[in-house]
Amino acid sequence: MQGLWANWMKVWCWGVFAFGVVLATAAVPPIDGLVRTLYTLFSGGGENAAAFDTNPMRFGLGLQGALTMGWALTMLAAIRTGAPIWGELTAAVLIWYVIDSAISVATGFALNAVSNTVLTIAFLIPVLASGALKQRVARAG
Repeated sequence: MQGLWANWMKVWCWGVFAFGVVLATAAVPPIDGLVRTLYTLFSGGGENAAAFDTNPMRFGLGLQGALTMGWALTMLAAIRTGAPIWGELTAAVLIWYVIDSAISVATGFALNAVSNTVLTIAFLIPVLASGALKQRVARAG
């Protein structure tokens, strides 16, 4: 993948990384304002929003932030290698999307599934438009 689509993917990775940073701030009350706002929005407020101030929730969100940052940098490193791994990267994103979105809906955080859909579409646009998946098949053959 080259040009516009490669740059798109780098921006996508850094955007995912930035979101991971936001999630990680849940573990630090003095700087948790943005993640608290997102959590309240995604939870629909009320009783669910009150759960934010528990240590297990702060731990879980902070840990999710660290994992998200790691995922973003791993994807960026894989993309930068130029290796024909788009099928594997796409499978990883789709597996994450299905599981994360199903859990979000099942636990009352359906708005998170909407943001997951936007993120997944933003990933698929350059992958499909660039022909990266077809190039992988052609190289394997």
